[in-house]
Amino acid sequence: MNSKYLKRMVAAAVSAVAAVALVAPAAQADTPAEGYERFAGCPSPAEYPEVAACVFSEITGGHFQMGSKDVPISNPMTLSGGVNASLTGFAATEEGGLSAVKQQVPGGVIGITGLDWLVNFLSLEGLKLYAVTELVGAPEIGETISLPVRVHLINPVLGSSCYVGSPSSPISLNLTEGTTSPPPPNEPISGTEPEFQLGEDGVLKFINGTYVDNSFSAPGATGCKLVLFGFIPISINGLVNATAGLPAAAGTNETVQDMDLEIAPAEVIYP
Repeated sequence: MNSKYLKRMVAAAVSAVAAVALVAPAAQADTPAEGYERFAGCPSPAEYPEVAACVFSEITGGHFQMGSKDVPISNPMTLSGGVNASLTGFAATEEGGLSAVKQQVPGGVIGITGLDWLVNFLSLEGLKLYAVTELVGAPEIGETISLPVRVHLINPVLGSSCYVGSPSSPISLNLTEGTTSPPPPNEPISGTEPEFQLGEDGVLKFINGTYVDNSFSAPGATGCKLVLFGFIPISINGLVNATAGLPAAAGTNETVQDMDLEIAPAEVIYP
């Protein structure tokens, strides 16, 4: 099933899934019907009257490489919310959106800074570095799955605001199960079309798909500061960028994401 067919199937079934825009969550979310708890990120019609269908997607594996750093997706991530019938809106409750899941970065904080002497001052846990992918704009689900994101690099040595990408300069992923056309030196890679299933519970399922992109660019890191022993923080953006190979031009980065997608009419989730 190619992307165009998938989109037609979804549109015909629930009159939804296309260009989307984030909507502020309601103060208190309603509760989905029993058996549909995974769709809690989707607002009910009472919270978002235009909602037509609820979406739940799980990224179960793959990797994310930008610059010289390649991070395996070892911990599942979810993207959930609701879409309207005019193909123009995506809304999420406080339980929805893109889940903030830590992925361990190989090489740890020494690998991202090149500061070998940190091994003398930090514990094994303190040497670990984690990456959390965060949405910074509206995702789009169509012939590709487009996600504007930033990556939060997490380690106490780096301070609390060390990011690659921002709302004004995002990492723009355009994930496809087809074949990419990247600029050189990258060569085309291909994903895997998902299998379609119609569940007895009224849920459309697109499972075992692999989505890829190796055409995106990655900006330089910002907000990274050496924070050790309570001293005055010192900017190490340049050090992080030099060690991690950032900024990285389009054609030098790659992500592969194994993904399952479920979609159900809102009246099924909130009868």
